[in-house]
Amino acid sequence: MYSRSSEPVHFERDCDAVLVPQGESVTLPAGSYGYITQALGGSYTVFVEGNLFRIAGKDGDAIGKEPAVPLQLAENASDDEVEAMVWSQLRTCFDPEIPFNIVDLGLVYEAVISRREDGQRQVDVKMTLTAPGCGMGEILVDDVRSKLEMIPTIAEADVDLVFDPPWGRHMMSEAAKLETGML
Repeated sequence: MYSRSSEPVHFERDCDAVLVPQGESVTLPAGSYGYITQALGGSYTVFVEGNLFRIAGKDGDAIGKEPAVPLQLAENASDDEVEAMVWSQLRTCFDPEIPFNIVDLGLVYEAVISRREDGQRQVDVKMTLTAPGCGMGEILVDDVRSKLEMIPTIAEADVDLVFDPPWGRHMMSEAAKLETGML
């Protein structure tokens, strides 16, 4: 939530946002004031008038932030190089309420890269949520899909939200457990 170290922001234009944790799409009007409570993975969680909102990186200019630099990968990149970039991109996807990426939280069960008939690559991801009823589920799935499709040579990302096996704290990385006090 908001703290004295949260960065104040002023909305310079109307901005699409997602209400956290409900997952409802809203528009925050130009002239609104708020505070950035989390800026991880290229998106922003902003506290405005008592509510948390997720601002996509592409809309960062509305709060005075620079857009992300496009990813670069050699056209003839090896499968290992592409896989490394896939996992790197997955680590840029964050739950808007928890300051850990979905890989360290143990939410990604698998990411399989394959070649399509046209020579382009496809990545199939199976992931879950910390709670099945989370309103941000589809937002996180869309974030994963769009970030993976930013990778050169990835033509398509199919993200499947699964709940078997159910997520548990034991799936978190040691660093995430330590940081959240769940060790």
